[in-house]
Amino acid sequence: MKTLKFIAAVCALFMTMACNGKKNALIVFFSHAGDNYSVGNISVGNTKIIADYISELTGADQFEIKTDKYDGMAYRPLCDLAKKEQQEGMLPEFEGSVDVSGYETIFIGGPVWWGTYPQVMFTFFKKYDLNGKTIIPFTTHEGSGLGRCVDDVKAAYPNANVMKGFSIYGHDARDGKEDVKKWLKGLGM
Repeated sequence: MKTLKFIAAVCALFMTMACNGKKNALIVFFSHAGDNYSVGNISVGNTKIIADYISELTGADQFEIKTDKYDGMAYRPLCDLAKKEQQEGMLPEFEGSVDVSGYETIFIGGPVWWGTYPQVMFTFFKKYDLNGKTIIPFTTHEGSGLGRCVDDVKAAYPNANVMKGFSIYGHDARDGKEDVKKWLKGLGM
């Protein structure tokens, strides 16, 4: 009988730790609504949809990187601007701030523009030190996969534990919850 009580207590402890661990995660992402390749004009960006799935499945908090710089832009001019920003190393500003100190795990997500995250993500990388944390990259794309995103995260945070990333076609995001669930399960979440 004492053994059963001990096992029950240990199980309760592990369940409490698992639940608390989930709350110790943050999703930092940029998502572009409006005119998008393959899915047309959308009111909720593809990356936001994936971030919402991650949040729902893990309990992680969210910090959405927002800038009005790209609002209302048609797809082709947006591509041209994104390419120019990357070539010139521009770091567009974004709204708001977040305290990352209480989080051990940070999901970092965005669309893939010209092979990597949009430059506004690099603004975040410059402002926030995530070294010593576990970082989990994810992307939405239309053929680039993860691109250079994982390498760029590792370069920005050489002392972080960067885990296996996830990528999904933007046109599959709305039906991608099971894919996200499978990926998270593979990470032990």
